Amino acid sequence: MTTDTVLPSNEAHQELVRALEELHRAAGRPGMRKVSALVAEGVHPAVVSHEGVRTTLRGLNVPRWETVQSIVAVLAAACVDPPRDPTAEVARFLPLWRALREGEPGGMKSARELALSQGWGTDDGQWTAEAVVGMMINPFNAIEIAPSLAVPHEPAISEDEWVQVGVRLIEENGAEFALRALLRTLKGDYLGAEEGSPFGYRYPDQEAVEMHTAFRYGCDRILQRLAVEPNLLQRSISAMHADETMGREDRIEMLRAESDVSLMREVMTVTPETWHELSEEAHHQVFGYLIKEIGPVGRFGLPPDQRFRITWRIPEPPTA
Repeated sequence: MTTDTVLPSNEAHQELVRALEELHRAAGRPGMRKVSALVAEGVHPAVVSHEGVRTTLRGLNVPRWETVQSIVAVLAAACVDPPRDPTAEVARFLPLWRALREGEPGGMKSARELALSQGWGTDDGQWTAEAVVGMMINPFNAIEIAPSLAVPHEPAISEDEWVQVGVRLIEENGAEFALRALLRTLKGDYLGAEEGSPFGYRYPDQEAVEMHTAFRYGCDRILQRLAVEPNLLQRSISAMHADETMGREDRIEMLRAESDVSLMREVMTVTPETWHELSEEAHHQVFGYLIKEIGPVGRFGLPPDQRFRITWRIPEPPTA
């Protein structure tokens, strides 16, 4: 069984963020919009907005693998002295992301990875713990499940072989390890689960949907406040410029946008009535002026006002 230490999720997240920060620095610290544009120009598994780039690099969310993969590939390609291989960098980040999402430091490979890399067993016929778990976590390989319950398929191994694998797992690593692996399977939280897998029980676009929902909720609240609070935008702009806690990259992005005369003309004339006429860039700029931070505080599926908490640059006036 692998001797790698299992990291707590917060420590694993810090490891991933530190690695992203190092790569971002090595790439010359391109702006968030620049990274987003490069991702859109290339052939990558995800389309990442500049806000998605920012939240990923800042560690403000738990990103999908496709998001990390796209950002890492773009940053690696931007490294010049010394150059970095995007494929190698993506491979380096995969175990870091797995440590965060799966609770393991990449030592436990998925069944498909094992099959492609080294087969199901070693040359001496001894099963590794990784290979055994790869089978245990997916009974899909051993039994033909009723089509009404799962995706129709042909079993990869026989039921007897699957049982023998489990016996070896128990003999070599103990019953507790085997039972915990099986529990994770039943919960849909198995090691090596791929996004979109029929047994992953995860909504593959949850992160993107959540970010979009938070943004739309923030915009709705902005419109409510603009309708009743005179000079809110101007006061928020002043508060942003005076905010000493604002991240350097965030400030650079906002100031860079301020150099766009046409964009700022849109921003400075915004009203609830003209909001729908503004460009997306103007929406994001107004959002950045009024809202310092927005993030989830409730479980997925709750109404936005219960799901998200907004930290305003100008606090809301007390209710009567």
